[in-house]
Amino acid sequence: MGKIKITQIRSAIDTSLRTKRTIRALGINKLQVPVIKEDTPAIRGMIQKVKHLVKVENV
Repeated sequence: MGKIKITQIRSAIDTSLRTKRTIRALGINKLQVPVIKEDTPAIRGMIQKVKHLVKVENV
């Protein structure tokens, strides 16, 4: 499996609790601070749920 870099680009303030928890589960703490994760189907599913808030790049 490869790695992907996930960066939050929009705020999660006015979103549902489920969305906020998904962002936290991805390990994102602040805007514009990237995290690197393994490219697994579970991570891809979480990214799909918050795709309007994050930017994803291959590493």
